[in-house]
Amino acid sequence: MTTDRPADYLVSLVRELCKLPQETEWAEFKENDAEPPQIGEYLSALSNSAALAGKAFAYLVWGIRDGDHAVVGTGFSPATAKVGNEELENWLLRSLAPKIHFRFFAVTVDGLPVVVLEIERAFRQPVQFQGQEFIRVGTYKKRLKDFPEKERALWRLFDKAPFENGVAAERVRDEDVLRLLDYPAYFDLLGRALPENRAGILAALEDDKLIVPCEVGGWNITNLGAVLFAKRLDDFASLKRKAMRVIQYRDKSRADGGKEQVGGKGYASGFEGLIAYVNGLLPTNEVIGQALRRDVPMYPELAIRELVANALIHQDFFMSGVGPMVEIFEDRIEITNPGIPLVSTDRFVDTPPRSRNEGLASLMRRIGICEERGSGIDKVIRLVEAFQLPAPIFEVPDGFTRSVLFAHRPLARMDKADRIRAVYQHACLRYVNRLQLTNASLRERFGIEPANKAAASRLIRDALEAGVIRLVNEDVGDKLRAYVPHWA
Repeated sequence: MTTDRPADYLVSLVRELCKLPQETEWAEFKENDAEPPQIGEYLSALSNSAALAGKAFAYLVWGIRDGDHAVVGTGFSPATAKVGNEELENWLLRSLAPKIHFRFFAVTVDGLPVVVLEIERAFRQPVQFQGQEFIRVGTYKKRLKDFPEKERALWRLFDKAPFENGVAAERVRDEDVLRLLDYPAYFDLLGRALPENRAGILAALEDDKLIVPCEVGGWNITNLGAVLFAKRLDDFASLKRKAMRVIQYRDKSRADGGKEQVGGKGYASGFEGLIAYVNGLLPTNEVIGQALRRDVPMYPELAIRELVANALIHQDFFMSGVGPMVEIFEDRIEITNPGIPLVSTDRFVDTPPRSRNEGLASLMRRIGICEERGSGIDKVIRLVEAFQLPAPIFEVPDGFTRSVLFAHRPLARMDKADRIRAVYQHACLRYVNRLQLTNASLRERFGIEPANKAAASRLIRDALEAGVIRLVNEDVGDKLRAYVPHWA
């Protein structure tokens, strides 16, 4: 049983719901009727109807008489209820698609036991229970397929509803907004003076849509506000699994399970700490200079920063139960986020990024955590070349986006795929800077001696045969030949 709603909040919520003249499409009252299949159907119907009604949550309340909304108490105990040998809550969650957040709360109202089921509104697609979609029509629960106009309205709504505008916490008091959100970090990161009073702080947070007024009083903390500036992401049930996970493995495989750390803060307020933690786990190389030895990072720190920021910003928040992750191996670092990219991975360098979370991306750019449009991945490639590392991999494994940076490996130990990928990325980087790939530029990229032009020529030939680059002008001699990406 979840207990992270204060009792006074729950009592106030029940009283507000009881004031409704009748059941609505987003609120249902029961005394003791708690058959699991019925609860599952209500989860689907109320979640879908809350979306249509513009509500952050819907409610199913036990212990309230339907006719006059009097508090009569209930004998229903979701904490002990089971379906077969399975706990009710787990059975319900397993029967829903997509998974939504719902929570049972037990509270005493007027000396009588009441149970509140808080149900998150549907996002992105209608919620199904055991393969069926339900909707409320007035005070009745119906199959959605029988009401095509409501189904069309839902899909139109889903097409327009960005994650950032969703509600992470509802009906929050002024003082609790300041308790839950790291507002000093917000002002500090934006370089703004902290207002002298609470009203000024709340007004600034509202201006950036981190909070919005709640129609029944207090504030709603938006997903944007919570995911960026939560003091503890665990305080927001729908965002608990969105914290960045950092896992360090002993060698080149995941076999040993690794050492794991889960971030607790919002992405903006916790970003510098996250990057410092990741960099602290990365290996270094010892470089012997003229007068001293010094350790230099194995990976470019700015490249790590950019790729971690990208994973946070471009993830698909509607993929339930998963979040971004950094995995550190002996020979590489992998940065993964839920969701497939909106542009092809082989066009990351030249195509301005399209973000499914534009509000989040915009605020992250304003506070200096990520780059302006289109300059991030080029910077990563440029830094990788400066460190003479193998070319990174950008891949899309089963609905996720993954960026892989490799530790230093000499050209002789790179396989053919590594070399072709490096030549292609070098051509892309040159092209976006109004330049072309040449034998000389490729020698510089790999640290090949000028006397060994033939080695660079072999790399170019392999890339041409793979079809990833093309010759600009065939009518010139070997020394003047230049190349561009295949799509240029």
